[in-house]
Amino acid sequence: MASFASAVRAGGNVFLANPSWRAAERAELSRLVGARERGDRGWLMIPSGGAGGGLKFARHDGLTIAAAVDGFRRHFGMERVSSVCVLPLHHVSGLMAWMRSALTGGSFMPWSWKEAEAGRFPQNVPDGYCLSLVPTQLQRLLGSSAAVAWLQRFRAIFLGGGPAWDGLTEEAARLALPLSPSYGATETAAMVAALRPEEFLGGRRGCGSPLPHARIDIVDGGIVRVEGDSIFRGYFPEMREERGWATGDIGAFDSKGSLVILGRSDDTIVTGGKKVSPSEVEAALRSSGEFDDVAVIGLPDPDWGQVVVACHPAVFRTPGRERVEAALAGLASYKHPKKYAGISPWPRNAQGKINRAELARLASGA
Repeated sequence: MASFASAVRAGGNVFLANPSWRAAERAELSRLVGARERGDRGWLMIPSGGAGGGLKFARHDGLTIAAAVDGFRRHFGMERVSSVCVLPLHHVSGLMAWMRSALTGGSFMPWSWKEAEAGRFPQNVPDGYCLSLVPTQLQRLLGSSAAVAWLQRFRAIFLGGGPAWDGLTEEAARLALPLSPSYGATETAAMVAALRPEEFLGGRRGCGSPLPHARIDIVDGGIVRVEGDSIFRGYFPEMREERGWATGDIGAFDSKGSLVILGRSDDTIVTGGKKVSPSEVEAALRSSGEFDDVAVIGLPDPDWGQVVVACHPAVFRTPGRERVEAALAGLASYKHPKKYAGISPWPRNAQGKINRAELARLASGA
């Protein structure tokens, strides 16, 4: 927080970066920071997987951040927003939790997720505080009665960063947790739709209705398009003026007006709230020399939402572990495949196109 404040005071562009990035991500960061900027708006660069899953920086400014905070405040009827935050501040979800408190005069209490996961929670948190979690974090906390008692004290628990599965939300409802499933992205300055806790506990599901600062339409056969003043200014160094953005997510509104996300229109994998480009992982795996053919997919997982799985033809020899790990060393650990699956028949046609739906079906039983 002190480093961010110092950087802002110094002027110029501010880039947020994940300290766990390895060689590939750091090289891309250096390349982008050195790029010639196009446009004079968008001083805050927040890392995003983007529509294609590769490293990008969505540019925001004071107007986009303030619009997102004001829409949030009005949607939930909060004059001041006070939060406990266990999310990293280099991620849009953690950053916006801080911005909501800072811009409304609320209190902000950063807390280590490792401490919370170990059962050590901040004590004497006043009534009315909020908490933001990703589904994996909520799943882990639900295994502890002490953690559940702590969660029940919050005014709202915002759940985002990836798809939540039905079993998780139903268990939260059974425990009477004030859950607020939400939808947003780095490009929208986080939340643009959310269920209020009272709606969730009343039986509504999905991601709720759009926040006052955002308009959400379903276009082009199901693509979620968001319009509003919190939309990013472009991917650095580019600049965009349009206030609408097609997300690449497929969704629909249910009969009660709640946004339901059905999947992705591209192949991007979202694991633990982080985006992974299959092509990037495939390129690293091929560089090992251990695969004649390989395709990377995401399979559903109760802890991570999706896990990264590397598939290869079953007739091929088992890939050598040391050479594969060496080839992956330049990628962040969350991009590494958690499973390798030999597949037969191999679903690639004569034109070279892989049938990923068929691959997922076969890999699920492998």
